[in-house]
Amino acid sequence: MSLPTIDALLERARERARALDVPYAGCLEPAEAWMLLQHDALARLVDVRSRAEWEFVGRVPGAVEIEWKSWPGMVPNAAFLDMLTGKVDRTAPLLFLCRSGGRSHDAALAATAAGFTACYNVLQGFEGDRDEAAHRNTLGGWRAAGLPWSQG
Repeated sequence: MSLPTIDALLERARERARALDVPYAGCLEPAEAWMLLQHDALARLVDVRSRAEWEFVGRVPGAVEIEWKSWPGMVPNAAFLDMLTGKVDRTAPLLFLCRSGGRSHDAALAATAAGFTACYNVLQGFEGDRDEAAHRNTLGGWRAAGLPWSQG
């Protein structure tokens, strides 16, 4: 993929962020996030799901794993920003991923407010939206897009 294509991808992500009126750098579809990870050596996927989700639902190889909220009870991780600071460069593109895009949105907001300069939310998350039967993994998301993941 050429540099103009990555530039176009990032511009689409910025346009989505403006349309959603969010202060972080952009909103990426899962396949766009994967492309960016493949073509920017500094970019990091930050998986903010719970340890239980990583263990029982699946992991993205190479992702930085930091819980935004911990299971059971979905208790907020008060050390999230300190942990993030210890694992990534503050100026690197950070692509936040959760189950469906909600917690990753909150993490991108918090990281941006804390001075991380290139935060992106991965829309649809790891599992995507619920389908007509209220099941995930069929409508959008990292897994349904056929992107790399493993199950333990």
